[in-house]
Amino acid sequence: MTLKTDQKMAKDGHRRNFLKTSAALAVAGVSAGKLELAHAQSTPGIKGQVAPELDIDYWIDANGEPTTFSIADSEGKWILLKCFQNWCPGCHKYGFPTLKAFSDRFHDNPRVAIAGIQTVFEGHSVNTQEAVRDLQLRYELPITMGHDPGNAETHARPNTMRDYKTGGTPWIILINPEGVVTHNAFHAPTEQLIAYVERQIS
Repeated sequence: MTLKTDQKMAKDGHRRNFLKTSAALAVAGVSAGKLELAHAQSTPGIKGQVAPELDIDYWIDANGEPTTFSIADSEGKWILLKCFQNWCPGCHKYGFPTLKAFSDRFHDNPRVAIAGIQTVFEGHSVNTQEAVRDLQLRYELPITMGHDPGNAETHARPNTMRDYKTGGTPWIILINPEGVVTHNAFHAPTEQLIAYVERQIS
């Protein structure tokens, strides 16, 4: 498969993901002090389940140096995981602005852990490990970031995508201090997400 063909397929896939993202944004809201998104019955995700451990080999800290990140090490904290791909239009329009705002507010809070994860299920030649650091610098993200590449030859999904049953990118996961997934969807309204976590840790 040529890069041009690969890019066209990815563009078509991103169009589908963008439509899903737009639909999620249209029904997003906060009710009774809880962060909620109305989901179609076919929406993936593992909301209400115990968060699986992350199976990722590549992590960098805010300075681009090798590090680690795990659910177990973040026990007792609110954990935000933001899944993205370098060439994902929705990630740049919605995902990274939300991640940037949330990171700026909470990256130094001892009760919150944050990680951005590139979950590559297409376009492996563009959504590279090197792109993780480029995006970290581009959006000035003071957080840990990882790369979960899947398998370009077998088309196996990335471990994070498989374990959390994500529907593509952008994708946002919020885990409570008890280790239970409380939000798992394409997006969450930025201000409401921040306000919700602020209430939980106040």
